[in-house]
Amino acid sequence: MRASRFLRCGAPVLLVLAWSLPVAAAPAASGMASAMDRALVARSLERAQGLARLHALIVARHGEVLVARAFRGPRLERPVNVKSVSKSVIAALVGAAIGRGLVSGTDAPLAAYLADRLPARADPRLRHVTIGNLLSMQAGLERTSGRNYGRWVNSPDWVRHALSRPFADEPGGRMLYSTGNSHLLSAILTRVGGKSTHALAVEWLGRPLGIDIPAWQRDPQGIYFGGNNMALSPLALLRLGELYRQDGLHEGRRILPAGWVRQSWTARAQSPFSGDDYGYGWFLTEMCAERVAYARGFGGQFIFVVPGTGQTIVITSDTASRTRVGGYFDALMDLVGDGFVRAALRADGRACPD
Repeated sequence: MRASRFLRCGAPVLLVLAWSLPVAAAPAASGMASAMDRALVARSLERAQGLARLHALIVARHGEVLVARAFRGPRLERPVNVKSVSKSVIAALVGAAIGRGLVSGTDAPLAAYLADRLPARADPRLRHVTIGNLLSMQAGLERTSGRNYGRWVNSPDWVRHALSRPFADEPGGRMLYSTGNSHLLSAILTRVGGKSTHALAVEWLGRPLGIDIPAWQRDPQGIYFGGNNMALSPLALLRLGELYRQDGLHEGRRILPAGWVRQSWTARAQSPFSGDDYGYGWFLTEMCAERVAYARGFGGQFIFVVPGTGQTIVITSDTASRTRVGGYFDALMDLVGDGFVRAALRADGRACPD
């Protein structure tokens, strides 16, 4: 059960890593019955097992890992390609850059940071595109994703190519999902941080959270791909989701500036594909009348954060096929909403509205 609104404007794997979250090895573990409805969790795990494309599943509630399974594919501590979940990581890095005073804010124009990369006869509207527009996929520029993706990544200069796209809408207009927007943010981060996006990710997120962030693909100029092909383990995705669930704090230390999560989870545009809202690098919806923010990557890579139930849920999948609405995408959304979110509500004595 879900609606598309938020705010408007395999065997069980026992985790024995240096991980601060307490862990249960299987749904029958101690504490499961009080944390989530045991019978519903068991049925949901059977459903998950039957989804041939699903590789890994982690369900945590109030910081305690209750389900941690690798049904197939790599183990939970192994980095995997998280595809466009990378965009949510880039958004976190932008927040960190703003917190450090390296970027003046989301209202700052991209031209203030990439003036020398603008086309010689640039459309005047390009100077009105802001950092926030890039984060919310409202730059207005023709998309570099979809049918335009191959031409973009085969171009000799990804930044110039993205900046030279004609306008398909006004800056701040409708959502035009484009990986080029996130790549422009990576170029800006590289410039203002004085280091590669990878180095900044390790310094600002990897080390503080205790997660491994391996180097990933770069463009012809050496800028790390801003929005695709990062490799992160399911356990690392859990840490990132928990960081957002806890309003940018990790073990009492502020990693993201105060207010950044609220800004990121404020709806600014609407996906033409799913109908869900979009903030800064996160999609926004409702499950069982609970607000849900989720990071999404091609093939079925997800981080779900449900503040009202205290849940962070991670899913990784085979990357060979698209997660289309009406198919595998809906199966995963139902697994999370009608399964694990409902199970948490039942444990609290609350019902999921039908």
